Amino acid sequence: MTRDQRKKITMLMINMFIAIGSFGIIIPILPAYLESINQGGTAAGLFIAIFAGAQFIFSPIAGKWTDQYGRRKMIIYGLAGLTLSMFIFYASNSIWVLYASRAVGGIGCAMLVPAIFAYIADITTMEQRAKGNSLVSAAMSLGIVVGPGIGGFLAGFGLKFPILVSALVSLVSVLFSVLLLKESQTAPNGESADMPHDNESMASKIARSVKMPYFIPLVITLVMSFGLIAYESVIGLYLNNQFQSSARDIAVMVTATGVVSVIVQLFVVDRIVNRYGERSVLNVFIAVAAAGFLFSLFATNYSLFFIISLFIFLSTSILRPVLNTLISKLAGNEQGFAMGMNNAYMSIGNVLGPTLAGLLYDVKITYPFILGFVLLVITLFITFTWQKKSLKTKAVV
Repeated sequence: MTRDQRKKITMLMINMFIAIGSFGIIIPILPAYLESINQGGTAAGLFIAIFAGAQFIFSPIAGKWTDQYGRRKMIIYGLAGLTLSMFIFYASNSIWVLYASRAVGGIGCAMLVPAIFAYIADITTMEQRAKGNSLVSAAMSLGIVVGPGIGGFLAGFGLKFPILVSALVSLVSVLFSVLLLKESQTAPNGESADMPHDNESMASKIARSVKMPYFIPLVITLVMSFGLIAYESVIGLYLNNQFQSSARDIAVMVTATGVVSVIVQLFVVDRIVNRYGERSVLNVFIAVAAAGFLFSLFATNYSLFFIISLFIFLSTSILRPVLNTLISKLAGNEQGFAMGMNNAYMSIGNVLGPTLAGLLYDVKITYPFILGFVLLVITLFITFTWQKKSLKTKAVV
């Protein structure tokens, strides 16, 4: 990559890190905060679901705007939305205002994520794209790792202090982008005859995405997000119930899996994609993730479950940038729409995952893992079938 490319990608990585890290800061204090306003598990579930739901509803629109008005504007607006949501959160002691803040944050995230990945597509070649996507994904993973640790430390200064710091740090990222981030396109695409208008319904957008060459990767994104967020939403309860694990044990596992994700995305993804190709990597690591869900059912102690979890998170940390790259390569000139739909499908998984996992967990604690295994096996079969048809189509052409 050129010096200019590295500079722009570094700026995007900093933005992604700050955005995700500022949200992660509040994770350690969330249970105590909800308890302080007389709320419990239902509110915690809705805290995740409302954010993801708003992200899902707004993602296709934001993706379209990314193509129409430019990447830079959407990145700035997205960061501003996340910042506003944190300030609303800090100023509120009402659960309903808290829910409103999560909706604002979800809209901000819907603007930010597709714009960043579309920006990467603008400034990289096909050969460089996996590297660019993996670097931004690594920044996202690092934010997930660092944020909760900082939040746990800051909570010692007051329950709401991490929320204030989160809002201020996010505000810095807005100013950083306004001052330093340049537009990636020579000129925004604007309206064109082959681009749908903004009044296109969500159902129409999803129906259109079904006809796109990257539809199967979108489905895989949905299933991966569903399985991972479902896994994360019950893992603490499962560890406590099965192995009497402490909060420290759970924190160590979350941190370790995040560190593995960062290392893999920084140093592994680009190399294996260049050597084996996106489709082969996709097949192998969907299978590894499925095996992880299956073997977790037979883990007899915390240490073994820990190791299995590392393989699950390793797989998803590879699959995420690989899927982004594959979708980007298949999207042609509609990078914004494609990344918006990618974000929308991911949000569907993020809404359904914790909701269904919680319901199944209450029936039997192993059911969320069984569901994840079954879905991944079905996805692997669909992926093989899609790849086989793609090869036949190319052969005919």
